[in-house]
Amino acid sequence: MRCLLPMRLIATSCIAMSSMTHAADPAPKYAEHQDLSYFLDANAQKQPIKSPADWARRREHIAAWMQTVMGPLPKPEKPVPLDVKVEEEVAVGELTRKKISYQTDSTERRVKAFLFLPKTDKQPTPAILCLHQTTNIGKSEPSGLGGSPNLHYALHLAQRGYVTLAPDYPSFGEYPFDFAPSHGYTSGSMKAIYDNIRAVDVLQSLAEVDKDRIGCIGHSLGGHNTMFTAFFEPRIRCLVSNCGFTRFHRYYNGALKGWTSSRYMPLIDSRHHNSPDEVPFDFPEIVASFAPRPFLASSPIGDSNFEVSGVKDSIASAKPIYELLGAAEALQANYPNCAHDFPEDVRKVAYEFFDKHLKR
Repeated sequence: MRCLLPMRLIATSCIAMSSMTHAADPAPKYAEHQDLSYFLDANAQKQPIKSPADWARRREHIAAWMQTVMGPLPKPEKPVPLDVKVEEEVAVGELTRKKISYQTDSTERRVKAFLFLPKTDKQPTPAILCLHQTTNIGKSEPSGLGGSPNLHYALHLAQRGYVTLAPDYPSFGEYPFDFAPSHGYTSGSMKAIYDNIRAVDVLQSLAEVDKDRIGCIGHSLGGHNTMFTAFFEPRIRCLVSNCGFTRFHRYYNGALKGWTSSRYMPLIDSRHHNSPDEVPFDFPEIVASFAPRPFLASSPIGDSNFEVSGVKDSIASAKPIYELLGAAEALQANYPNCAHDFPEDVRKVAYEFFDKHLKR
């Protein structure tokens, strides 16, 4: 079954990012991040969201404030050449696994990734970008080369017929990175977002891939990395976040230190004092901003990292926006009775979600 939404709808809800000003207030300030029923006009007056165009105004403001914390999204007029190189190639059952490397920006570090190609007569096929959790082995875990078997989703999805790509997050695996500002990034989160945007470029460059059927999945770090990337990258047409988020107020009772290392968003500490009241965006807004694209929040009730009530709050806030854009069924949540993990029965729900929305 194929359940893809028209690009005109995605374009309505996904702002085309232009160069941002670096003024203190790039958009009207919102004190509430759960209430998505309104946008603020030029006079900072509340106006009800009644149309996709109204929501697009609010989404512009969300994007602007996210970039005050993460740093501006790179928008080079001419991105550096990917210069994809195959470093090794092996057979894994009926699959071909390639270790590739490619350039994403002007820094000297090349991203390394595992690319799985299934043997199929149905080409071009859908592809899924697979983002790893916080683990020293980086891309090797989702690729089935170590770590938890529950997190081998790049391998699993390739076995289901998808082209999959599992890159290293900066500073993990074979990707040393020091996050110095001289590299041009305010946060590790934005560096990862831009690397993932270039990973979509890699997938779209492959003859085996249907360019209009690209998904993204991740667990934990990979879960919110998936969400941050999909916010800025509309070519990701379907996404799953497992154990990836909760409202900032529900994250360890509002203690946000875990978000503030150089790998993530240090300005949450230095500028916003680790206070969820001060951070100018939150996950209810991010989830709503995926609309009308299919999104599955896979959120165990026993997750000690990302408290499930904050996920439920986010889904409830985003639901009216999905309904406004005519995609109520595209927003789904699964709340399994397990801990911070991705066991087989939970993966089954996620994999079938991709099958529903990406396969013909």
